[in-house]
Amino acid sequence: MDFKYDIIVIGAGHAGCEAAVTSANLGSKTLLITMDMNKIAQMSCNPAIGGIAKGQIVREIDAMGGQMGIVADKTTIQFRMLNRSKGPAMWSPRSQNDRRKFIEEWTDIIANTDNLYMWQDTVTQFIFEKNTVVGVKTTLGVEIRAKAVILTAGTFLSGLMHVGEKQIKGGRVSEPASYGITEQLKEIGFTTDRMKTGTPMRLDERTIDFSKLIEQPGDIDFHKFSYLKEINRELPQRSCWITYTNETTHEILNRGLEFSPLYNGQIQSIGPRYCPSIETKIVTFADKNSHQIFLEPEGVNSTEWYINGFSSSLPLQTQIDAVHTVLGLENVQLFRPGYAIEYDFFDPTQLKHTLETKRIKNLFFAGQVNGTTGYEEASGQGLIAGINAHINIHGGNEFTLYRNEAYIGVLIDDLVTKGVDEPYRMFTSRAEYRILLRQDNADERLTEKAYKIGLADRNRFEQYKNKKIGIDTLIEFLKTTSIKPKDINAFLSSKNSSELSQGCKLSDLVLRPQVNIKELAEAVPTLKQKIEKYFEFKEEIIEGAEIVLKYSGYIEREKMIADKLHRLENILIKDKLDYENIQSLSTEAREKLKKINPKTIGQASRIPGISPSDVNILLVMMGR
Repeated sequence: MDFKYDIIVIGAGHAGCEAAVTSANLGSKTLLITMDMNKIAQMSCNPAIGGIAKGQIVREIDAMGGQMGIVADKTTIQFRMLNRSKGPAMWSPRSQNDRRKFIEEWTDIIANTDNLYMWQDTVTQFIFEKNTVVGVKTTLGVEIRAKAVILTAGTFLSGLMHVGEKQIKGGRVSEPASYGITEQLKEIGFTTDRMKTGTPMRLDERTIDFSKLIEQPGDIDFHKFSYLKEINRELPQRSCWITYTNETTHEILNRGLEFSPLYNGQIQSIGPRYCPSIETKIVTFADKNSHQIFLEPEGVNSTEWYINGFSSSLPLQTQIDAVHTVLGLENVQLFRPGYAIEYDFFDPTQLKHTLETKRIKNLFFAGQVNGTTGYEEASGQGLIAGINAHINIHGGNEFTLYRNEAYIGVLIDDLVTKGVDEPYRMFTSRAEYRILLRQDNADERLTEKAYKIGLADRNRFEQYKNKKIGIDTLIEFLKTTSIKPKDINAFLSSKNSSELSQGCKLSDLVLRPQVNIKELAEAVPTLKQKIEKYFEFKEEIIEGAEIVLKYSGYIEREKMIADKLHRLENILIKDKLDYENIQSLSTEAREKLKKINPKTIGQASRIPGISPSDVNILLVMMGR
């Protein structure tokens, strides 16, 4: 070993694994450094992937040739498409996963990825030369050189866990914290702060009374995360279960608030607004008599269960007393209590859209060190950081995604443009073009882009093209094939849809809310024959064609709006204007533009505090 690499990735969490495999698959000699090689891509909190908007991110990662969707599908023990009662822009895939098998799958991928190596150690310091990172130093005293470094340390930087008044240094339960990196970066001018997140207790399945709970089975259909036809769910499926807290639960929790690190001043940092602890829920929603709780299995053969919605850092006995008042959990035994954890993060406005730091060349940040929360947000950042680290050292144009191209683009633009004042979590509401950013069409948006840079392979690209041809062909068939009243009225009547008085195109029938293509094909033999030609992607083709037809008006309108606003992204202003001396700008605008130094007018327009008037002034200054 000469300890010389193209790229070093610090941390083998979700961001780190995705970054390392990405850069290695692109051809960079990559070293992944982790404290514990047995906990690669550990699901530190709930054993689940995806969810509202997060599921879209996972599909985008997969569409580009990333790994999270593949690992999730292979380790899924329950799959659901959330928000099916709403429009397709809101549909979000989510899976429960076997925690141990998730690690095993990732370990296998890393072990079988060319150009990728591992080292078990803790990084304590970067090596800089002339404002460029050139390597790292570790606890073992090893000096490792690289042309680029990606920091994905998760919650480990100065991590401090809280269970009541008890404080334990660590990045995760039973794992040590990391020191040195934050202090070094602060010394050279990086802005850093503290955030807080938490996790609930883990329960022993053998002591749960499931007869008192409400069963929540998964979906049994074709949906999954990966677009590859050869990737499927392989494990037995398990149900989740629902129960509720009650007034007695809340009384016990309220009595313990004076000992809560969140309320007695022990924790000063900000926690996630959208994933609050149970003690925060009873304070914020004091008028509610109960809160829904989900019990989630940790694996196929595991007796460990996750109690979703009961995150807490209250004293151990308070947690035990409270959970014993919940229906079905009266005699439950704990494997371990919930806890809160504080950790260091860096203001993400110090990054470019490539996730390279503005201050140090070839140093990239990804994941929770950027103030985000969630495996999916971390993995998406890791993918982009891995791509751009490789490009930085091998040449090529930077790879970024716009807000109308991907949720990952929305995520990164929000981070580097607006910064964070609480752990950032993705929602569909954050995306102004969510009709374009559906979970079903991530491959249409991103696979060709990834193929051109060498990340998505030919097999993936060919599968995408075949699916796209199928959708286009099916839509064309529906638009050009007529049907007579006598051949379809019986079907329409059975669907409580008005009968035809004259013939029409099949596509006109698909536009009806009571009619879908799959059922229509059973009534129209020629349509069924057409669909059967695409048996490999039949379900995806039907769904894709139906969405395009039913929502074409909305899709086209949103494309038009996106194209109009996208023009502002083509007006480059980075380092071209002296904001301090543009007196026509507001004082707030001058300060924020100087701090962010936006790349384009479009980015400038999204900085909080920048008004339409300020944008017009910038356009005038640029001669537009």
